[in-house]
Amino acid sequence: MAGVIYDHVTKRFGEVVAVNDMNLDVPDKEFLVLVGPSGCGKTTALRLLAGLEEITSGEIKISDRVVNDVAPKDRDIAMVFQSYALYPHMSVYDNMAFGLKLRKTPKPEIDQRVKDAAEILGIEMLLDRKPRQLSGGQRQRVALGRAIVRNPQVFLMDEPLSNLDAKLRVQTRAEISKLHQSLQTTFIYVTHDQTEAMTMGTRIAVMKDGILKQVDTPQKLYDHPDNMFVAGFIGSPAMNFFETKLSGTAEEMYVEGPGFKLRVPPDKTKALKGHLGKEVVFGIRPEDIHDRDFAPPGITAEPVTTMVDVTELMGSEVYVYLLSDSKSFIGRFAPRTSARVGKQIDAGFDMGNVHFFDRSSEKTIR
Repeated sequence: MAGVIYDHVTKRFGEVVAVNDMNLDVPDKEFLVLVGPSGCGKTTALRLLAGLEEITSGEIKISDRVVNDVAPKDRDIAMVFQSYALYPHMSVYDNMAFGLKLRKTPKPEIDQRVKDAAEILGIEMLLDRKPRQLSGGQRQRVALGRAIVRNPQVFLMDEPLSNLDAKLRVQTRAEISKLHQSLQTTFIYVTHDQTEAMTMGTRIAVMKDGILKQVDTPQKLYDHPDNMFVAGFIGSPAMNFFETKLSGTAEEMYVEGPGFKLRVPPDKTKALKGHLGKEVVFGIRPEDIHDRDFAPPGITAEPVTTMVDVTELMGSEVYVYLLSDSKSFIGRFAPRTSARVGKQIDAGFDMGNVHFFDRSSEKTIR
């Protein structure tokens, strides 16, 4: 088994910098998720590791071996693509065995490895079928099986679930997580879906414009984002941001925004002293905005008078789009809320879970 190290890795396509001075250490057996919007460089970073793209500068190591000039077939990695890339004329068995045959692996060993992988994935009964006879989820399992039989040091997965429907995506991501636990191998997984990242990753690396913005555990990214981009990207629906000003004194500080003036909790004022009297960006997640009449006990729910613009009933909760002095934002209310479109309602902002960001640098004020 092996860890992976990106050491000041840069990749340029002409004038475009796809990956910019990337430093990342992926320990052995970790499940790391590279996440970010389209064009952020996450797939390029994966392809550099696989040897499918040439590094412009820097080094990539697999198990302490620099692999910059090592051919893809000799890097001891296995890659699962978004498109599955199965041979249509071959059976499932032959698709899974193909790479081993090219390596001249003995037939009894090929047979054993294919059957073991099929058992792990629950596709033993599909081994004689052709890809066209399989559903999308079954094809995805075959693609995973083809990677498993290689017994690689590192698994690379490039958005493997994006061709599946919503229900199958949920089921398959759980299967991949179980697979990681049973194989105890390093997984590096690329996705644009932050829900996949949060539910699957041991750690998450968030990228934007080729730059690694933050790497941490899912919960720490959610609770303590380093900047506005990470704060807005992690969490669904996304964090609400307000242009505000800090007023008052160091002992009694307020945040003034569109249609509200809220008391800043004493435990947050120390970090904000240097910004008193200045404009800052105030962030609060939808799950920390409540119908004040039904706010959970034990929170400091500061009141904000709002107008209900749109409601979306989700069953276990209601997404409520609110207006405060024409600024639109979203709250996640309990289903028993009295919020109705066109009605004025007091929202409660849980000030214990708010975030403040520097306007110019967009970094979190801590």
